[in-house]
Amino acid sequence: MSHVPACLNATEEDIQLLLSAKAHLGAQNVDSHMLPYVHKRRDDGVHLINPVKTWEKLVLAARIIAAIEDPHDVCVISSRPSGQRAVLKFGANTGAQAIAGRFTPGNFTNYITRKFKEPRLIVITDTRADEQAIREASYVNIPVIAFCNTDSSLKHVDVAIPINNSSKHAIGLGYWLLAREVLRLRGTLSRDEAWDIMVDMFFYRDPEEVEKEQEAAGEKPEEGNNWEAAEGGAAAAALANAAAGGNWDPTAAEGDWSAEGGASAADWATDGATTSGWGA
Repeated sequence: MSHVPACLNATEEDIQLLLSAKAHLGAQNVDSHMLPYVHKRRDDGVHLINPVKTWEKLVLAARIIAAIEDPHDVCVISSRPSGQRAVLKFGANTGAQAIAGRFTPGNFTNYITRKFKEPRLIVITDTRADEQAIREASYVNIPVIAFCNTDSSLKHVDVAIPINNSSKHAIGLGYWLLAREVLRLRGTLSRDEAWDIMVDMFFYRDPEEVEKEQEAAGEKPEEGNNWEAAEGGAAAAALANAAAGGNWDPTAAEGDWSAEGGASAADWATDGATTSGWGA
């Protein structure tokens, strides 16, 4: 990018990250407005996105976000699960509002709703899934920055970031690069030092896969076996203590029980005789 300072140019490491996350893989269909961002078309029909164009639009979006004085006036939205963790991490690191999950109709237009917001800028993860947010933003003149694939519609989108928004790794990397560039432009993070937040923190993780990894690593023991083992161990310890003290004798216990029963029976007979004498 010759029209910007050299410090904003992409490094070889940044391009390698985009390629390793498969952020350059588009769809088999292409929108007419996304043709300038397409590098070429493979033999299998998949369109390849130019990663240099992706970096240029990331820097442009970061400059727009950094120009807003109050970070809370920026709203990042993702209704798809693959981008919910990324928007939450982006909001936590930059101070923006994050809407992860279903976008409630009327958030930008109906001031009576509890979650009514008046942001100055919104960032969209998918133009199809977040169409409601884009439509409401157009009603109230809110600028829209969107992650767009080759087949995404650019209607009511002001800044399109060409990226593979169907991949959880590409979405996470895109938000990580965007957050890092915003912090650098604000002066919070120096360009000479690496960001201590790993890009893995922005990736979506399936809860079922996490449970399988924990079971494979042995982090989640079986509760039933532990309970039975603990009960058996406690019983064995109690028997061992009783035998060591010499207080437990089955024969003595049976004899004492018989003696107590006989004494009780004799007392009961005596009481019966007294009662009968009183009646006479």
